[in-house]
Amino acid sequence: MEAGAPASFAVRLEPSGRVLAVPAGATVLDAAVRGGVSIPHTCRSGLCRTCKGTLVSGRLHGPLADAEDTGAGAGAEAAPGEVLLLCRAVPRSDCVLEVPGASELKFQPEIFPARMGAVEKPAPGVAVLRLRLPMNRKLNFLAGQYLDVLLPGGERRSYSIASPPQAGGIVDVELHVRHYPGGRFSDRVFAAAPPTGMLQVEAPLGGFFLRDEGSGPVILLATGTGFAPVQSMVEDAIRSGRAGREGFHVYWGARAVADLYRLERAAKWAGETAGVRFTPVLSGPAPAGWSGRQGYVQQAVMQDFADLAQAQVYACGSEAMVESARRALVDGRGLPQERFFADAFYPGA
Repeated sequence: MEAGAPASFAVRLEPSGRVLAVPAGATVLDAAVRGGVSIPHTCRSGLCRTCKGTLVSGRLHGPLADAEDTGAGAGAEAAPGEVLLLCRAVPRSDCVLEVPGASELKFQPEIFPARMGAVEKPAPGVAVLRLRLPMNRKLNFLAGQYLDVLLPGGERRSYSIASPPQAGGIVDVELHVRHYPGGRFSDRVFAAAPPTGMLQVEAPLGGFFLRDEGSGPVILLATGTGFAPVQSMVEDAIRSGRAGREGFHVYWGARAVADLYRLERAAKWAGETAGVRFTPVLSGPAPAGWSGRQGYVQQAVMQDFADLAQAQVYACGSEAMVESARRALVDGRGLPQERFFADAFYPGA
């Protein structure tokens, strides 16, 4: 940072009036996530083009929403009236942005100490890790949100919270960890010796959570460990009674049956709760006796619903699934763009 340069810039979001302190060099979306403000977004990498904001005044550097190249390093200084992607937009002065979808989150992020506990490996390359927080530092969050594991050197790894929230908060936190060989955190979880020791985590984070009740069905799509936030959302909705009132339709896709590592648990939701339907979908060869669906989760939804004009859709998993589902359901089944909520997973470097 140049001598005398401000440590942060004030960015006001309209029409909410919320003011973010954006550190010099940071993006507007990152400051919103850390500040407990929900801005609709999916990938945080410039690919999904969801996190849009219109510059009203001030200096802001980043890619325009309709630009071909929206990756790291893309973009230039915007002019007032231009629409930018906020995951790549870096303020160069105090700014005013029009972001109609921005809203204050119920719980502000905090940094917690956490002890690594039991590890279960229910499928190849998948671990269920349990973290224990201090009894006097209970975590409050919205079902579907995630936490960041803070690593030495300032790196972070994000994991959805699979535990459902409870009144008064929780201290036992369940994470579903996909193994990426060479991953700074996942290698530790998958080491031959059980992981031990203390971590620091920041939570709750993210704008992926159930919105207010509506008049149409709630459709949840997951691939791989994208099942983690779906587990939290569905079990929270079952406990509150919302799942039975609205109808929850859960679609979980994987290449092989072994990758549906909580198959019995999900089937139990449907078996015990009126209004909950569970549809497992295999994209790879089906074994003998398979009674579930084949193909991709978004294709299964297309087959089951002719009109999604009144629905809410929540998709979590690979970027490919999320973007394919967005296009198919918005363009092909009339789902309003603003009712498609997503959290796309991509591996840490």
